[in-house]
Amino acid sequence: MNSRITELLRNQSDDVWRKIINHPFVTELFSGSLPLEKFRFYVIQDYNYLITLTRCQALIASKLENPMAMRRVLELALADVTTELENYNRLLNSLGLSIDDVIKVRPSPPTNIAYMNFLLTTCALGNPYEGLVAILPCYWTYLEIARYHANKLSENPVRVYRDWASVYLTPPEYAGIVDGLRAIIDEASDYLMRDFDRLLGIFRQASVYEYLFWDMAYRQEQWVL
Repeated sequence: MNSRITELLRNQSDDVWRKIINHPFVTELFSGSLPLEKFRFYVIQDYNYLITLTRCQALIASKLENPMAMRRVLELALADVTTELENYNRLLNSLGLSIDDVIKVRPSPPTNIAYMNFLLTTCALGNPYEGLVAILPCYWTYLEIARYHANKLSENPVRVYRDWASVYLTPPEYAGIVDGLRAIIDEASDYLMRDFDRLLGIFRQASVYEYLFWDMAYRQEQWVL
């Protein structure tokens, strides 16, 4: 094996990731110019997504035959949920929102619903590594976004934005989650390379949905029929 499979997946999706990293929502958030109502919309929609992500992690773990791998996925899920929910609870207070305000809001169609359905379908019907590859861009892009724009935070005038970003820049917690998830996949690289094209399709699609999620929040997407 010459390269870890996660490196290959990332390199062959760089065109999508560059669009994610440079999306107006992201750049304005780190500079502090993002309108607060757009950030509120993002936070509320992200709650729905996180619930689905947790379900996906449970599905993936249930399919892994290696008990140690199963344990590691569940530990990663717990670490991520703990990190995200701690951040989330702080955000709600900062934005003048309550958990009841968030729970009653439905996922925004079509983007958030489509992304969640993609993840659930892949994790439920695919093998565990397909599920891991599907959820990896969510974790990994947030880390790259935060590192790429970290220098903007010193002049960011919006405290809630600085606090949000700090979660993804605090070593070793969040970086450890990303590295751990990548390690589980990379350890099976020799086996997984046989299905590389299929895994790349899943990884790229998930990456596209990450881009669309930011775009949905920036536009405050609402379909009224």
